[in-house]
Amino acid sequence: MGTKERIFHAVLFEALALLLILPLTALITGQGAGTLALVGVALSLYTVAWNYGYNLWFDRICLQPRASRSLKLRMLHTLGFEGGLIFVTVPAVAWFLGISIWAALALEAGFLVFFFVYATLFNWAYDLLRHRYRLSIGARSETDMAG
Repeated sequence: MGTKERIFHAVLFEALALLLILPLTALITGQGAGTLALVGVALSLYTVAWNYGYNLWFDRICLQPRASRSLKLRMLHTLGFEGGLIFVTVPAVAWFLGISIWAALALEAGFLVFFFVYATLFNWAYDLLRHRYRLSIGARSETDMAG
């Protein structure tokens, strides 16, 4: 994927996630959809920034090339990423929504489960549709050349 497609992919991923998760979260928490949309967008922006900074830092301290990193190191990387994310987001969500830390932690756990399933299905569907689209473009290009 090129830069433009990666940006499109990320924006589509986040937009669809918010559309799917906001109504359910509003129902569960009793919060308004507008408030939750603000929280969701803020968390998405923070996650993107944290992802960039954390990975930049991790790559600088980890001397192993990315392709040769072990499963143990990758798990350590993920734990650090998620731990750092939860360290900031759980208290922020609790404060903003006026809920307890435990309720925010439970909400975060629900988000982790949702995003695990959602990310797997979204990327699978995106890759399938992308492949079909590229095949159709190739077929049209061949038809244009033949005509």
